[in-house]
Amino acid sequence: MKALVSIIMGSTSDMPVMEKACKWLNDMEIPFEVNALSAHRTPDAVEKFAREAKDRGIKVIIAGAGMAAALPGVIAASTTLPVIGVPIKGMLDGLDAMLSIIQMPPGIPVATVGVNGAMNAAILAAEMMALGDEKIAEKVAAYKATLGAKIEKANKDLAEVKYDFKVN
Repeated sequence: MKALVSIIMGSTSDMPVMEKACKWLNDMEIPFEVNALSAHRTPDAVEKFAREAKDRGIKVIIAGAGMAAALPGVIAASTTLPVIGVPIKGMLDGLDAMLSIIQMPPGIPVATVGVNGAMNAAILAAEMMALGDEKIAEKVAAYKATLGAKIEKANKDLAEVKYDFKVN
């Protein structure tokens, strides 16, 4: 089994956020790898990883980082693969990380999900790959079909909650 998605984080302290992407991909049976690389502390390793990812069969890279959040952009500068940035809440409630990731120069795009949105990054990665992979497309469609059921169940549960002046 070869990884299709690479999940990269600036340090293992980001794992509580990034594990949501790992769990979603695992549940969907989409092979992935997960590593820690730092744009500031291991810049040569980040560049080597980004240059070699496509040849290793990686289709999409998810890169999570907090504070200065240079990691997604540095990776995107050295690969033609799609990169999805996950701003991780730290200082300034993640605004600093989000702004660092979305302010990319022309020619170096990084898709960006919401702060701590690692699961959405995994879903977006799967949607990208689904364009050329019918099995992944079916998995994404099946997952999305379950989302409405969660709201329907929530409304049934809310109907059971009683208040003196609640009318539904």
